[in-house]
Amino acid sequence: MDCCNCNVKKTVRNEEQKKKLINRLSRIEGQIRGLKSMIENDCYCNDILNQSSAVSQAVNAFSKEVLSAHMHTCVTRDIKEGHDEVIDELMQTMLKMMR
Repeated sequence: MDCCNCNVKKTVRNEEQKKKLINRLSRIEGQIRGLKSMIENDCYCNDILNQSSAVSQAVNAFSKEVLSAHMHTCVTRDIKEGHDEVIDELMQTMLKMMR
């Protein structure tokens, strides 16, 4: 199965890892729907901002989890195989995350 935003490289995750990440994304998706509903229902700005902050924190926690797994699996494997260019790739990704 090709996914529209994936690079040529793939990361094989076991079913438990996939389930954990998908569950986390589903919770974030619910939070986003909640934000949309808050806007539709003319909720108070400060309440919306608090919910938006919670969504941002949830997305950051998700990214940190994927980053940690990436470093412990893909990056480690590539370095051991002599593909040191993965370090530059990782640095570019981390710089994007820190913006």
